[in-house]
Amino acid sequence: MENYTKFRLKKVDELTSVLADKDNLFIIACNKCFKEFETVDEPECGEFEKIAGENKKTVVGSARIDFLCNKIQTEKKLKDLIPQDTENIFVISCGLGIQTVADLAEKPVYAASNSLNYRGFHGMALTQKKCDACAQCFLNITGGICPVVDCSKSLVNGQCGGAKDGKCEVDSSKDCAWEKIYRRLEKQGRLEEFLNQPVQLRDYSKVNYKVIHDYVKSVRENRLDGYYGGVHPSERKEFTEHLALKRFPDPKEVVIPLSMHAGAPANPTVQVGDTVKVGQVIGEPAAFISGFVHSSVSGTVTAIENRPHATRGECLSVIIRSDGKNTLHESVQPREDADSLTPDEIVEIIKNAGIVGMGGAGFPTAVKLKPAKPVDTILLNGCECEPLLTADHRVLLEYADDVIFGLRMIIKAVGAKKGVIVIEDNKPDAIALMQEKTAGCSNMEVVAAKTKYPQGAEKMLIKRVTGRQVPRGGLPADVGCVVSNISTTKAIADAIQKGMPLIERVVTVTGERLKNPGNYIVKIGTNTKDLIDYCGGVTGDGEVTVKAGGPMMGFVLSDTNVPIMKGSNGIIVVDTDHTKEQPCIKCGRCMDVCPMELSPLYFAKFADEKNWQGMKEKNVMDCIECRCCEYICSSKIPLVDKIKAGKNEVRGMK
Repeated sequence: MENYTKFRLKKVDELTSVLADKDNLFIIACNKCFKEFETVDEPECGEFEKIAGENKKTVVGSARIDFLCNKIQTEKKLKDLIPQDTENIFVISCGLGIQTVADLAEKPVYAASNSLNYRGFHGMALTQKKCDACAQCFLNITGGICPVVDCSKSLVNGQCGGAKDGKCEVDSSKDCAWEKIYRRLEKQGRLEEFLNQPVQLRDYSKVNYKVIHDYVKSVRENRLDGYYGGVHPSERKEFTEHLALKRFPDPKEVVIPLSMHAGAPANPTVQVGDTVKVGQVIGEPAAFISGFVHSSVSGTVTAIENRPHATRGECLSVIIRSDGKNTLHESVQPREDADSLTPDEIVEIIKNAGIVGMGGAGFPTAVKLKPAKPVDTILLNGCECEPLLTADHRVLLEYADDVIFGLRMIIKAVGAKKGVIVIEDNKPDAIALMQEKTAGCSNMEVVAAKTKYPQGAEKMLIKRVTGRQVPRGGLPADVGCVVSNISTTKAIADAIQKGMPLIERVVTVTGERLKNPGNYIVKIGTNTKDLIDYCGGVTGDGEVTVKAGGPMMGFVLSDTNVPIMKGSNGIIVVDTDHTKEQPCIKCGRCMDVCPMELSPLYFAKFADEKNWQGMKEKNVMDCIECRCCEYICSSKIPLVDKIKAGKNEVRGMK
């Protein structure tokens, strides 16, 4: 693999000259990017320490950091890392990394390396600084601020005299680079030394490659909008976003898994041969984290056995042959006194209705609504940030009153002060409708969030709307929040207003390879293949992939003879990606887009090495499996599969 790394250590005589009047050094080395990824430290740090020792200099410490130019993560890693007795900091990296450290450190920063001429740029770097890779670095002289890039005129001899109120006369939105240089050098006690330097002349024979400023700026703004990381995949919602909900024909047989929720599978409460009705309990919770399961049809139980399951391979399921009558069970009774319900009564109704998170996670809602800490804000997740899916969008448009009622019940159950309905700005019709519907509600508001994936993830949503940061390993309640999915909230309204447990849901059936996409109200236990066939089946040539869920976090279905479950928000039929996996080139893009601020490239490497301890130390358990890293990966590495394997191994560690 060709090595595109962008710096090398300065020559010994040059380093000796720079070191001459400096001591008590802290060394920061960037683990090189754009090269074959190896989980070993780069040798330059050790080489520089040896040179410093030969010059009788004291090294007070060192740090090796991946992607030093990623200012947000570098700042966190350097916090409390630089010893108090540090007098000078030497950085071994390209110009981007040196400028980043110079911005963060209070001490004088010097380059121990030379940036090389190169045509490529780390355009995804989350830093305000750039490097022109001119191979004529002034950073050691100018306090880590580049006059070539930061000065609109690229002056290397000092101020032009054209600055006004600290702003450049060429670009009034830009600070004068030389005023910044003088202020920093003066603060570090280096200004007099600098002013006695000989006049610097720039060698314009060096090739000067300019960064595409607008592109880099737009990438950076998108990456940091609302929360760190995230991506902007092609939405492709135009297939179904305009299509009204239709009721899918009742199935002749339903296969209802006893595990459609987080935690323990439910225990069956019926036997083969029993007659059941719509809304009747057929499975009861087996543990605190578990859930009730109900029949979605009336008919006869024909079997209780293991059947294929979309995410678990196989699962004990109740198979019911429908009698076509949809006879309601006697327990299905609306609560006429909804407004007089106590918080505990609301939670009990939700529990008995078998309501779980319908965005895919399946966590029992009744447990979520009994947080261990005080909650002041309820967030309704109407983002539906997954490409292709439009189920929640249609629920917002066609069941707005039910959603608002459900939110009112959640606010009351939790004792929150307000509820916030968060909708991405690619759904202007839903935003307008919900704003109209909540206009008279003093404790509700609608927030239009700029579209970005994975906006709907709890921690991202909370950060975007409230600015609160859920702690590592923590829960939304730790920062006073509860997050509920739109379809879940509508199900709560059904349970209270109609007495109907969770027996059906809205499913988007879509994809470029599906003949007639649509949004359907589907009974739990309906066969997925029947849904696909009803929509006209597969169209076009070439291999297709079917997923339960969206293209980012959905599960590939090798067999479509699996039932629709409580968390089945979509079935997509798309072209199969035949791109082959390539070795990691350590470009750092996965780290730039990870909303949990992790280092996914290590997860792939450690998984291949079966280094499960390494994965644990890199906090693999914090990964939300959003697939941003895999989406952006230029080497097409199946990162999420490797992460899941690592999580399984870490869970089994003592």
